[in-house]
Amino acid sequence: MSAAHVRRGGAAQARQRKGKSSSAARRGPDRSRVNKVTGIVFGGFLIAIAGVTLVALDVPARAARSAGAAMGEAGFTINGYQITGLHRMARAPIDAVVADELHRAASTAGTAKAPQTLVSTAEIRDRLLGFGWIKDARVSRRLPDTLVIDVVERTPAALWQDRGELALVDANGVVLDRVPVDKMPDLPLLIGPGANGQAQELSELMAAVPTLKPQLASATWVGGRRWDLNFQTGETVALPEGEDAARVALTKFARVDKSTGLLGHGMLRFDLRIPGKMIVRLPHGLEPITGNPPQQEG
Repeated sequence: MSAAHVRRGGAAQARQRKGKSSSAARRGPDRSRVNKVTGIVFGGFLIAIAGVTLVALDVPARAARSAGAAMGEAGFTINGYQITGLHRMARAPIDAVVADELHRAASTAGTAKAPQTLVSTAEIRDRLLGFGWIKDARVSRRLPDTLVIDVVERTPAALWQDRGELALVDANGVVLDRVPVDKMPDLPLLIGPGANGQAQELSELMAAVPTLKPQLASATWVGGRRWDLNFQTGETVALPEGEDAARVALTKFARVDKSTGLLGHGMLRFDLRIPGKMIVRLPHGLEPITGNPPQQEG
C-alpha cells in the first residue's frame, strides 16, 4: 500500500465523519424545537386543566364572595339608595328591583347588608330598562354607602286602545303603562291593533295641519293600512293609504275647512280615499254627496 493510498483512504474517512457530524448537527436543532413545542403544549394543557378544576371547585366565585364579605365587614355596605328623574312612573317597581339585588348580594356574601362590591349596578340597570316608562337609567355607587339611580322617563304622547284595554304610549308607540278608563289623560286616542306603532307617523301628519290638530279626538288605524280621523265635533275623515297620499289629502281638507268650515256642521263622514274627490255622508239617512272639494286660491 502506497503512501498516497493511505492519504486518500484517510481523507475519505474524514469526509465520512464530517458528513455524519453535519447530519447530526442538522438533526439536533430539530429535536430541540420539537421538545420545546411539546413542552409548551403540555404546559398549556396543564394550565387549562388547572383552570377547569378551579372553576369546577368554584374557587374564583368563592374568592370574590370572600373579598366582598371582607369589604362588607370593613363597613363598605349599601345602607340606602336615591332615585332621581322620576316624575310619572310609580316608585314601587324600582324599589322592588333594587331590593332584589341588595338581597342577592347580601345572601352571596352571607352578611346582613349587601357589600358594595357584590352589588351589580349593571343588573339593576338592565332590569330598569325593561319598564316601558324608563328610556334610560344610570346606576352608580356613592361612597361610603349609597346607590344613586338616575332615570330618564319617556314622555306620554297618546293613548292606545286595543281589545278593550287602554295604555299610554310615547311618540314612538312604546307602551308606557296601562290606564284605567276613569283616569284617561287629555291625549289623542289611537284605536286598533298596531295603531301604537304608527304614532310617530300620525304625529307628523297632524303637525302639517295645525288648525286641525287641536280638534282631533281619536284616530283609528284601519286594516293596518290607513287612518280614520275622528274629530271633537263628531265627524270622521277617512284618509287614503300611504303617508304621502294621506298628507296631501288632509292638507287640502284643512285648507277647505279653514275657508268654508267643513267641521262642526252636522256632517258624519268625509271620505278622502279617492284622489281629487271627497264623499260626504250626511246624517239621518240622506244620500251621500260626491264631488270635488272646493279649490283654495293661492
